[in-house]
Amino acid sequence: MLVRASRPPSVAFVLPGLGAGGSEHIVSLLCNHLAVQGWNVTLIAFEDPSVVPYYPHHPDVRIIRLGMKARRRAAVSGTIAMIRRQGLLKDALKRLRPELVVSFLTRTNVLAVMAARSLGIPIIVSERNNPALQGVGPVWGRLRLMTYPRAVGLITMTQGAMDWFTAAMEVRGWVIPNPVPPAITAAERRPAGRTIGAVGRLVPQKGFDRLLSAFALAAAQIPDWKLVIWGEGPEREALERQRDRLGLADRVSLPGVTKKPGEWIAQSDLFILSSRFEGWGIVVGEAMGAGLPVISFDCQWGPAEMIEHDRSGLLVPNGDVDALGRAIVALCTDEPRRAALGSRARARMAQFGHDQVLARWQSVITHVLDHHRVRAGS
Repeated sequence: MLVRASRPPSVAFVLPGLGAGGSEHIVSLLCNHLAVQGWNVTLIAFEDPSVVPYYPHHPDVRIIRLGMKARRRAAVSGTIAMIRRQGLLKDALKRLRPELVVSFLTRTNVLAVMAARSLGIPIIVSERNNPALQGVGPVWGRLRLMTYPRAVGLITMTQGAMDWFTAAMEVRGWVIPNPVPPAITAAERRPAGRTIGAVGRLVPQKGFDRLLSAFALAAAQIPDWKLVIWGEGPEREALERQRDRLGLADRVSLPGVTKKPGEWIAQSDLFILSSRFEGWGIVVGEAMGAGLPVISFDCQWGPAEMIEHDRSGLLVPNGDVDALGRAIVALCTDEPRRAALGSRARARMAQFGHDQVLARWQSVITHVLDHHRVRAGS
């Protein structure tokens, strides 16, 4: 058995920004979990220094903002920007000298592997989406093939994603689902509400256009229900035009991102995931953990690993808008069934509990640190 040295482990997490996304959420949970145990934890983001993190962090978590978040650029300027970002990250790691780097999301992972390995620092990379359907472009795709095998390993949220990567490249992998935070499972429910909730960035992947079409099919049969889509993104105007064109202006609202994480749960009575594809479907787990009845397209990957169809939620064939409309009517008009599905959903999420999932992350990180320390003779 390997025995760690007595000094606290030193780990640096790297991700693009500090906003309201799922990757930012799991990173904040991991940082806080390890900081509470006395680890030296640093969070490095390419975000601008003025940005306030959406998720709370333990006071002992050191946050470094590099001030050069990625954005769309022409080919030449994009290459220059990539080199500059990699240089900024390398300089930060050189100053910090963590024992391990843990990076999230494709482009950041590529830069982090190049920066960390050039300094002799081991790195774990994590992918949080569906690599088969989320295009990263030919350049970043080639860079991913070149850099990921140089990492100590890869963490995905689903076996489907891991199978895709191991078929494409030589990489060691671990599959760890996302946790359901305790604060989510403890959320209070409203009596006799009539709000369908949906959450996510307003981008085509999340399929809110399909949700609007499905709700339009169901609306006349559930006149006392409304739909609220929480999130922000480039598709806002298109979605608002679609809503108005469908005559749903007084039934559908898009209020933006909630001020606090998980605030949408207490305002929802039924949750719908309409995504075309997912890395996991984090909000599905949050909704189920809070006891909300859930309907989801059976998209790759994630929802089917959480939802037992017609027991802890409903799975609808991916892209079948008519079927989604029928499922909405079925649940909105059957309160006992909603209650039963919600109760079993909460029980189902027990296996994805906060403590269990974070313990799996810590086990992987500790294992890598142990081997690194032994090899380094410390």
